[in-house]
Amino acid sequence: MTVEAKICGLSTPETVDAAVRFGARYVGFVTYPKSPRHISTETLRVLGAHVPKDVMRVGLFVDPDDALLDEKLATGALDMLQLHGSESPERVAEIKERTGKSVMKAIKVAAADDVARGIEAYADVADRLMFDAAAGTLPGGNAKAFDWTILSGRRVPLPWFLAGGLTPENVAEAVRVTGARAVDVSSGVEAARGVKSIERIKAFLDRVKAL
Repeated sequence: MTVEAKICGLSTPETVDAAVRFGARYVGFVTYPKSPRHISTETLRVLGAHVPKDVMRVGLFVDPDDALLDEKLATGALDMLQLHGSESPERVAEIKERTGKSVMKAIKVAAADDVARGIEAYADVADRLMFDAAAGTLPGGNAKAFDWTILSGRRVPLPWFLAGGLTPENVAEAVRVTGARAVDVSSGVEAARGVKSIERIKAFLDRVKAL
């Protein structure tokens, strides 16, 4: 089966170019100042210009207010918004309507009930879901995986991403267990916290393409 990949937390032209060159379908940029992968608005503008039109540019936001959304969207560098905080279904719908952008809502997973609750709450307002590990000090990018069997055989009524602790070494097994058609990686392709490795980006995308 075909599996799409998103490389998140990119912060340099070189790693953006590598993600695109090696086959990422999505590239992600972090707008959360507490993250080691956070980039400035001007850097977002510059990096977004490196991305061809057939690759989706995703902005990761954590409980953003309208002013922050307006500032980042004014760069013209984002095609999709990834909401990774505690945004309510009402806020997700409001952001989608206000911005006119496709919206992906991250669901933090520690137990099977989290998946069910997330689907029930957001399936009617988001364009996509992302299932990520609940463990960690940051909203995402914590190098932590959850129990993938929670998603095994699960019907999800809209497109979704698997995230949390994925690496070049385990992504094939993660897809086998969950049936994911899209995967997201950040810390798993880093040489150091917040510093992407071109070699690991290539290795991850090569493994995804081989699925």
